[in-house]
Amino acid sequence: MIRLLAVLCSLIPGLAAAQVAPSSAEVEAYDGLHRAAHEGDVAAIQVLVAWSDLEKRDGRGRTPVHVAAFASQDEALRALAEAGANMNALEGQAYDAVTIAAVADDPELMSLAIELGNDPGLVTSPYNGTALIAAAHLGHDEVVRRLIAAGAPLDHVNNLGWTALIEAVILGDGGPKHQRVVRALVDAGADRELADRDGRTPLQLAEAAGYTAIAGILRE
Repeated sequence: MIRLLAVLCSLIPGLAAAQVAPSSAEVEAYDGLHRAAHEGDVAAIQVLVAWSDLEKRDGRGRTPVHVAAFASQDEALRALAEAGANMNALEGQAYDAVTIAAVADDPELMSLAIELGNDPGLVTSPYNGTALIAAAHLGHDEVVRRLIAAGAPLDHVNNLGWTALIEAVILGDGGPKHQRVVRALVDAGADRELADRDGRTPLQLAEAAGYTAIAGILRE
């Protein structure tokens, strides 16, 4: 447990900073499709796509699709997809539109991105995770349910050796949202026996953390 706490102390700040939305200075400098995507200006997008590079990237590797996702501009995202933008593009920190929306707890935008062709099972982030792992870690239960329904892989293991179920336990707070996440994952058939690199199962991790409600779900 001491080793786990040390890992978490070093890891959590990095997790919080890994996904970076455009700053006010970056937004101010945007022009063309990046500005139209941020502002949700569908009319401008429809004009600009005739001569603009749909995959042009800003200084952090964001295409207009990523900018629209960060700004929660649903119709801008739709206009870009209809113009042929790559919905599976990864920005500089290896996030796609689905994972951006999942982290932001924006289930409507996330579902739209999937509808427009964004694969819900892409390997994303510096941790080689998935949108489902990110949402589980953050306790975004509605996002988790939608990702499961969309066919996101339940048992993907990231480069930390953690699945969505493990992250819901060790990076969660044991409260109602994370309980609902664990319930959704278990009901969908997530493997409760997949252990972390130290051989600890989600149940053992929940018991060690004193998360009795989650432990009860995992024992069923």
